[in-house]
This record gives sequence, C-alpha cells and structure tokens, in this order.
Amino acid sequence: MLPVWHASVGICTWCEQKLLIDQPRCLSCALPTDAVSITCGACQQSLFPWQGTITAASYVPPLSKLLHQFKFSSQTALAAMLSRLILLNYLRYRRDYQWQKPDIIVAVPLHPKRYRQRGFNQSDLLARRLARWLACEYRPNAIRCKKLTATQHTLDKASRQRNLGQVYDVTTSLYGKHVALVDDVLTTGATAREIVRLLQRQQVASVQVWCLCRTL
Repeated sequence: MLPVWHASVGICTWCEQKLLIDQPRCLSCALPTDAVSITCGACQQSLFPWQGTITAASYVPPLSKLLHQFKFSSQTALAAMLSRLILLNYLRYRRDYQWQKPDIIVAVPLHPKRYRQRGFNQSDLLARRLARWLACEYRPNAIRCKKLTATQHTLDKASRQRNLGQVYDVTTSLYGKHVALVDDVLTTGATAREIVRLLQRQQVASVQVWCLCRTL
C-alpha cells in the first residue's frame, strides 16, 4: 500500500516514520549492516572514492513506488516530500557523526535530449530544495552530461561502468569546496564514481553522495 500524500503537506507523520525507520547502514556505501559502523566489510576492502553516502531508505516499496511516480509519471509535487526525507537523514548524520556541511550542492545531470523527453531532472528538483533548506549554494549547471547513453537501470554492473566513459564534464571551478552530489538512486555507484573522479581532479575538499534510495 502506498503512503497517502498531498502536494501541499507531503505525507502524514505515520507514513513518514515508516519510511524513516530503517536498519543501520554503512556510512561509506549506505548498504544495510547489523550495526552502524564507519565501513562495512566490503568497504574495508574497497572504499567508495568519496567521504560518505546518505540515503533515505532502500529501494523497496513504498519508497520505490513513490520514486517511480515522481520520475515516470511526472508527479513533480512529490519532490518536496522526497527531498525532505534526504534532509532529515542528513541532519541525523550531521548530529550523530559530525558530517561536514557542504559549501555547494550539485545534482547528477540528464542529457539534454533525455531532459526534453522527461521535462525535468528529478535529481535537480531534489537538490534545489536541499540547498535552499540548508542555506548552501546550488550550482545547477556545474556538471554537464555531454553523451547520451543507455539508461543505467537497464545494464549490469560491468556495462554500467563502460556506459559512463567520458559522459560528464565539470563546467565550473569547485576548487577547495565541500560538495554534496545529489542523485535519486544509488545502485553500483558507477555514475557517482565518474562524477566524483572529475570533482577530485578539481581538488575539491570533500564529496558526499546524497540519494533518495539505495538498491540492495
């Protein structure tokens, strides 16, 4: 059953708490763990190349269904409620683990053709609200998608990595800045890896990845 929501107020408190009650997660990759730790066993062997990952919940119902409505049924009014779930988890991580507040928030971009087809970039809609609520600078055009590729959710892990070669550009200087990269779903991390690699070439101070859902 989907949570009940209304564009002007989001979802009810009961449904929100059901979404936010989630098991402990690795602070690096955001996969569920038995207890909160800095890194899970897999990340101790191979860390993601950024400082940490925040996710609202796993990519399972009801959140996966709400996200599908948001992205593919043009229910953009859901953006406020969904971005608030990310915000609440960021505030918890900042309180409990002293996470760095970002100077700048950026969003994973869509290729212009895909943007025209959809009419909006879901990651941009999430990032704009987070930047406003946290009084951070938002740079909507800091990252450009210059190559139209197959959609990531249709590919396996190896194909995702090959699919993203030379896809993105960073179009503005972010030297020395603490950056939060916002996306809707984190799966293998291939998209985030490619963008973070470009950000690190600019010698940013740190990068956090914030997403709505983490696939299992």
